[in-house]
Amino acid sequence: HKDAYQVILDGVKGGAKEKRLAAQFIPKFFKHFPELADSAINAQLDLCEDEDVSIRRQAIKELPQFATGDNLPRVADILTQLLQSDDSAEFNLVNNALLSIFKMDAKGTLGGLFSQILQGEDIVRERAIKFLSTKLKTLPEEVLNKEVEEFILAESKKVLEDVTGEEFVLFMKILSGLKSLQTVSGRQQLVELVAEQADLEQTFNPSDPDCVDRLLQCTRQAVPLFSKNVHSTKFVTYFCEHVLPNLSALTTPVEGLDIQLEVLKLLAEMSSFCGDMEKLESNLKKLFDKLLEYMPLPPEEAENGENAGGEEPKLQFSYVECLLYSFHQLGRKLPDFLTAKLNAEKLKDFKIRLQYFARGLQVYIRQLRLALQGKTGEALKTEENKIKVVALKITNNINVLIKDLFHIPPSYKSTVTLSWKPVQKADANQKRTSEDTTSSSPPKKASAGPKRDARQIYNPPSGKYSSNLGSFSYEQRGGFRGGRGRGWGGRGNRSRGRIY
Repeated sequence: HKDAYQVILDGVKGGAKEKRLAAQFIPKFFKHFPELADSAINAQLDLCEDEDVSIRRQAIKELPQFATGDNLPRVADILTQLLQSDDSAEFNLVNNALLSIFKMDAKGTLGGLFSQILQGEDIVRERAIKFLSTKLKTLPEEVLNKEVEEFILAESKKVLEDVTGEEFVLFMKILSGLKSLQTVSGRQQLVELVAEQADLEQTFNPSDPDCVDRLLQCTRQAVPLFSKNVHSTKFVTYFCEHVLPNLSALTTPVEGLDIQLEVLKLLAEMSSFCGDMEKLESNLKKLFDKLLEYMPLPPEEAENGENAGGEEPKLQFSYVECLLYSFHQLGRKLPDFLTAKLNAEKLKDFKIRLQYFARGLQVYIRQLRLALQGKTGEALKTEENKIKVVALKITNNINVLIKDLFHIPPSYKSTVTLSWKPVQKADANQKRTSEDTTSSSPPKKASAGPKRDARQIYNPPSGKYSSNLGSFSYEQRGGFRGGRGRGWGGRGNRSRGRIY
């Protein structure tokens, strides 16, 4: 019968009718002729590349039948390359075929996928990574056993040696979904992977947008992994030592992103999970100095009691909430910092600034409460009122923290929930301004307070709030400029064309 099977194989060189029959019969009798296995697979591949879409689809649909024994990784490799198809029906067939061989041998299938991710063309690599990030979580537990998950981790580490920002985010999604990495040690492993990507040993260059973006991308991936058992110390130390002193010099490729506020938010979120820090006093000092920049001294008054300097200083409440929260969290580890580590003059200066800020805060909180009084349900959903609700959260948080620091000695006992947490619905992220609302970048800061009455007994400083209403996404915003080869390092030249 070998000759008869050879005739079927030769059918791929015939007309449309012969090809259709070959597409069905080559896989059907494949297992009976192991000595013709290579010829049979190559014949089926020719059909997978036929000009007639119906023949291609038929040939792809039957490919899993060739996935036996040693042939399986090769079939997985072929199917992965076929993910580059732009025909949606064909693309779905490839997806289904990959899933069906996954259930036969997950490790073998992954071998094919990862070999293309590491060596295939850009389009194949991109689609193979997307396939893993969307389909792995749909597979049953018996398919994704411990051994398979370990294989995914080991192969992912190879890929992570050279990725773009977008690819890195997808791999973190893949890895953090693995059951074996849900444990404390698993999460610790993931944090170490992120720290490696962030390259926390390198010199930080605030004027290089890619360098800044890379750090932020990585930190966003790390933040959800931190807990009381998985510490953020390495990241918090890096932010205090390298990022805070360069805050005003930061650049970003993401249009419309308030990069300074973004950095301060990340620092605040991480500060709650910081473990024992080596240079705690010096880092707390850096944090304190940065906080002072946003805590103005009261303006000097002229003899008639009017403000001699003209304009009141602007209070940047969003920034102060983050800095004060981070200082409060780290200050717990060195409770005598304000009393023993600062000289009396500095402490007095800080208290004056706190007092001035608190006075402005009180007036602002009253105005916000008055504006929101009696409003419920739909009324609170208007853009203006949403901003006021967040503004009230921010001002209340700052108020609680300032009260703690006014204690003698300063106290670090109060707990507050950062104003942007828990994450609100995506629609809260819309901007009030006419800026492009389709952008995935967070909106710029907007002044949210009511206008001041010039005749008030006390004029509160005008406050600036971020109109990014707590909708803080860990996903990549804007990503890297260009594809692989910019940003996170280029990948070497790879062969083109069919490498079945």
